[in-house]
Amino acid sequence: MGNIQNFFLMPKKSLGQNFLINRKIAEIEAAHAPGKVVLEIGPGYGTLTSELCKKAKKVIAVEIDENLCNLLRNEIKAKNLKIINKDFLAATSEEMELDAVDIVISNIPYSLSSKTIEFLARNGLQAVLCMQKEFVAHMLAKAGTDKYSKLSVTTQLFFSATKLINVSRGNFRPVPKVDSCVIYLKPKNAAITQEEMKIIGLIMQHKKKTLRNAVLDSHEKMGVDEKRLREIAGAISENELRPFKLEPEELLKIAREIVKMVG
Repeated sequence: MGNIQNFFLMPKKSLGQNFLINRKIAEIEAAHAPGKVVLEIGPGYGTLTSELCKKAKKVIAVEIDENLCNLLRNEIKAKNLKIINKDFLAATSEEMELDAVDIVISNIPYSLSSKTIEFLARNGLQAVLCMQKEFVAHMLAKAGTDKYSKLSVTTQLFFSATKLINVSRGNFRPVPKVDSCVIYLKPKNAAITQEEMKIIGLIMQHKKKTLRNAVLDSHEKMGVDEKRLREIAGAISENELRPFKLEPEELLKIAREIVKMVG
C-alpha cells in the first residue's frame, strides 16, 4: 500500500479517528475472513482493509470521510473491494448488502461502540471488533460486579462473546489515551423485543436498588400510571432482589413479566 501510513491526511477528532498501523494486528483480525463477505466499518487508512481483501470473498468498507475513501480507492486495487462513502448508520441494508454479509470485521471508532453492538444485535451478525478495553470489560462483566451494566446484559443476551487479544494504544495513530482489545461476537439469534430491552435498560439504570424500587423509579419513562406500576412492581417475582445481581436471562424473564402485565 505504498506510503499510506505516512499520508498527509490528518485524523479528525470530530470523527473519533484513531487508525490502526500495526499490520500484524490486522492479520489476526483478517484470519476470520477467508471465503466470507465482510463488512468493515470505518476502514481509515486501510491497514485492515488490505489484509481483508487478500482473504475475503468480498469486502464492503463503509467510510464517512470522503478523503479517506479517495485514499482507499487509490491505494487498494482489489476487485473484491466495495467502498461506500457514508456514515454506516445512514447506509441502507441494500447498499451494505447485509443479506450477503457473513461477518463484520472492524477497528471501529470508540464513539460508535454502543451503536455498533445495537446494529449487530438488530441484524444478527457475527463480528470481530477492536474496541476500547474498558468498554469490552463492561460487555463481559458478570452479574454482581461493579462493571455489570445494561451493556453487559445486552451483549450476553444477544451474543456469545470471546476476548481474543489485547491491543496496546501504541498500535494506533494518533495514539489514543486508552488500550483496546479484539473481541469475537457470535449471535445467539435471541428473540427479544425492543420493549423488553427498554425495560431492562430502565431497570439497570437503578441497578443497585431493589427490583421493586428500580421499576417504580422508572414509571415516567415506562409511560405507565404510577398507581398501576406499584401494583406491577408488587407482583413481580423476587422483587426485593437487586438488578445488578441478576443474570441476563433472569432480567429478561422479569422484563417479559412486566410487558405482559402492562398489556
